[in-house]
Order: sequence, then structure tokens, then C-alpha cells
Amino acid sequence: MMKHAKKLPTQRRGLQNCPVAVMIISFVIILAVSGFILSSKREQVNSSFDLSKRKWNRFQSSVQFQPTVEFRNETEVIWQIPDSPKAVLFLAHGCNGRAINFWDRCVSCQNCIGLPEERLIVLHALARKFAVITISSAGKCWSLGRWQERVIVKEIIKLWVAKNKLEKLPLVALGASSGGYFVSLLATDMRFGGITIMIAQALFYRKGIPDDYPPTLFVHMPKDRARLRIINENLVALRKKSIDVAEIACMEFPLYPNFLADRIPGLDQTVSVKLFELFRKEGLIDQNGYMKKDGRATKWKEALRETGTLLPDKPVLGHHIQEELNLAYAYHEMTSLQSEQIFYWFESHMS
Repeated sequence: MMKHAKKLPTQRRGLQNCPVAVMIISFVIILAVSGFILSSKREQVNSSFDLSKRKWNRFQSSVQFQPTVEFRNETEVIWQIPDSPKAVLFLAHGCNGRAINFWDRCVSCQNCIGLPEERLIVLHALARKFAVITISSAGKCWSLGRWQERVIVKEIIKLWVAKNKLEKLPLVALGASSGGYFVSLLATDMRFGGITIMIAQALFYRKGIPDDYPPTLFVHMPKDRARLRIINENLVALRKKSIDVAEIACMEFPLYPNFLADRIPGLDQTVSVKLFELFRKEGLIDQNGYMKKDGRATKWKEALRETGTLLPDKPVLGHHIQEELNLAYAYHEMTSLQSEQIFYWFESHMS
């Protein structure tokens, strides 16, 4: 009893100092955990999808490009309707784009060029039984300040839907960059079941937000901080109007040797590996494979010429590579990587 009693003061002193020790230990643990989270942030973000499984030809056995090319009101229109369609999707390209970017070159569209991200969005849509209509803008970019082009596009879609007896199906739209602005304005003039605004902010503020504005999904790249700020303002404004709204943030990801071959039709693995090694040797990517600059600012074409590296003789291949490098840097580029989430958004709002 006496020995036990003598230990009590020591135990009390230990208990009194315990909070300080716990605080110090907790602080160290928090720092360690925080460091781990920050250092692994890229891996956590990019582990949401496996790029190697998202190859350019993964729909080849289930969906084929068989588009119809027409000119309505001197406007290029390209479309395809799958068997038993359940919805209609209007796609709007960005600046310097055309409807031909969304479709592979085929018998029915000899001028189509099938840019990697655009074509995969269409294939996703067709595989999920969306009828797809793409329309070329009259100029380099979509006309945003004037209503004439919106009237023309609205009429084209309306007549096409009626001609193909698709009036009872939900109508949705997706636009990227200039096309995103255009879709956001078009949604104030015609009724959509849902819209996706990609790498763009909405421009509905010019007319105010209508009470019946459609559910809106923003697919954006947070690295573009100026646009991110405006998109956040859009999100707040839409929520104040009780309009269903959501966002998908698209982050940068690293290149790997077979990346370009996995994403681009007509580019084989040998060339893909050579390009990856060249990018690494020339310091265009870091040791982890991340782009150091946006693809547009990366002098990869100059590096090809200086080293004598040759690409297959295909005129549009450079555009395809450029798009994928832009996508990896994740500042401003159309993306198909989030297609599953995008089409789930559309489907969840279809009545």
C-alpha cells in the first residue's frame, strides 16, 4: 500500500503534462498526414479513371460511325441516329472547329477528321442510344452577341427533330469553349432537358436567368483560375434560382509511353513510345510524366524537326497530338474522359 501510495504524485504529474504531449504528438501527426495528402494529391485525383482502359477503339465492336452530312441554310450539319434512340444530343464545337471534328472519316463523310476527344464523345453518345446532331458555326467562333445564329441553329434542330420523328425524346446539349457559351445562350431561347457547359462559363446573365433554365453541368479545368472564378459565380446564381447544377473538375494527368497510341487513331505504339521518349529527353515533361506547359506553348513540333523524328504521313495527326497534350496539361481543351459522368447527368434529368 505504501509503495503504491508513493507512486501517485508521479502519476499525477504525468497526467498534468499529458495534454501538452498529446498536442505535440497530434501536431506532428497532422503535419505528416497533411504532407502525405498534398504530395499524393495528383495520384488521388487521377486514380478516378484508368487512362489505359480508355482507348480510342474501345467502342469499335459495338458502335460504328455512319453519319449523314447535309447543308441546311448554307450550314454544315452532320448527324447519326442509333437504333431505338432514347434522347437527342446537340454538340457545339469550340473556336476553329467544325462539325467534321466529331466524326471519323468514313464513306459517308470523306472530309471528317475525328479529333480524339470529339469522336469519343459521339461514340459514348451513340453507345448510350443518344441521337447526335453536330452543326458548324458560320464563323471562326460562334456568334454570341447576335441572335441570328441562334435562330438558325434552333430552326435546324427543330426541323431535323421533326423530320426524324424524334419530338417525344428529351433534348440535351453540350458545348465546349465558344460552343459552351453558345449553348448557355441557346438554352435561354429553346427548351433543353439538360446542358453541359465545358471549359466555358455561362453567358445567360446577358438576358438574366429564366425560371425554366435547364439543369446545368459545368465541366471545367480549375487550372484556368480566371474562368474558375466566374464558373463559381454561375453556380451560385443558378442555385439561387433553384436550378439543379453540378460541376466536374478536370485535373492534369501524366503521359505514359503508350498514351498517344491509346488515344489517337492511326498512331501506333512504336511512334507513341518514341514521342514520349523525345518529350522526356527534351524536357517537355517532368520526371513523373506531367506536361511542363500547355500543349499549345510546348515546342514539340520543333523538337521533332530538330531530331529528325518523323510522324506517319497524315495531315491531321499533328492536330490530334496537340489536342491530347492540351488535355494532359488540363488548362483548356475538350475532354471525353468524363463522358460517363456527363451522360449520367443527362440521363438523370430525362423524364
